[in-house]
Amino acid sequence: MKKKILILANSASGLYDFRNELLLELLKENEVHVSLPDEQRCPELSDEGCIVHHTDIDRRGINPIKDIGLIRSYHRLMKEIKPEVVLTYTIKPNIYGGICCRFRKVPYITNITGLGSVFENGGIIQKIVVCLYRMALKKAACIFFQNQSNKQIFENFRIKGKSAQLVPGSGVNLDRHRFEEYPSIEEPVIFLYAGRIMKEKGIDELLYAAGRLKQQYPDVVFEIIGKYEDDYKSTIEEYEQKGIIRLIEYQKDMHPYYRSAWAVLMPSYHEGMSNVILEAAATGRPVIASDIPGCREGFEEGRTGFGAEAGNKESLYQALERFMELPYEKKAAMGQAAREKMKAEFDREKVVKAYLCQINKNRRYQNEFI
Repeated sequence: MKKKILILANSASGLYDFRNELLLELLKENEVHVSLPDEQRCPELSDEGCIVHHTDIDRRGINPIKDIGLIRSYHRLMKEIKPEVVLTYTIKPNIYGGICCRFRKVPYITNITGLGSVFENGGIIQKIVVCLYRMALKKAACIFFQNQSNKQIFENFRIKGKSAQLVPGSGVNLDRHRFEEYPSIEEPVIFLYAGRIMKEKGIDELLYAAGRLKQQYPDVVFEIIGKYEDDYKSTIEEYEQKGIIRLIEYQKDMHPYYRSAWAVLMPSYHEGMSNVILEAAATGRPVIASDIPGCREGFEEGRTGFGAEAGNKESLYQALERFMELPYEKKAAMGQAAREKMKAEFDREKVVKAYLCQINKNRRYQNEFI
């Protein structure tokens, strides 16, 4: 009989797009259950052999009633499945899944995919989150961190499990995101943003910088691919009507858009490790991103892209302007260097091996969990 593994996450598309290689490896010898709040990529996950369970998650804010409901859902799921190991991703699955694993005495492995603003803003919400993290992760077999800054913050707040390990984000599939020749000099310059349309992703700064740059370079194109998570619909429509940006609905396959882009933008305020940066760089595209943990690891200043101060619209505009002033050959060379960096540092196979190692270790020492 196959051993059972349960994965708790808050996004079907995130699980499929960034962790599918791990799922495929686990499916070779295990019965893999996944708990998700949405249906975005569930048909693909089911076709591969995963057993999908729908679990509602309120991704934004702390609502005690809804969060208690999530704990109960996870508890029932673990009681029904009886997993050998549980893997958790993102804050609520990490916290409430971790609490349930401790209660049911199931080994669990946690991935910190980003911290958001709660660890910077202080106040009562921070105290609550820190307390929950300490309680939830105390018995975690391993806590995977995607950047050194997040790992240090957890150490500063005395949040720890039984072990910790740094991995290069989710890594990048170098075959799926193969190198593409740089766009022809005759083609219009396209800047691409792919991600959630919300304030903390730097949308305000992006719109400002795009508007200014279009005044200097009217033929430049700014493409935005993503879903609204904050109230930006009317603003985005206004900028689209003015011809400053081009809005494209969510895409399952991003590779064609990376291929046509001259550079990819990520003006975010917070990241665990930006998958968009890794995928674009693997395709051979320069990156213009916030100089923050979770972004800066994915590019080298002046060699594979340019950094900008997070939340600073002038800084982002200046980075775009610097890129535009580069000769065509230098832009293309940046893209080539970006691909080489991904091959050397961010091959997803490294992340998969790290997970398999931890899972196998817990199988050998499962009796030591308590």
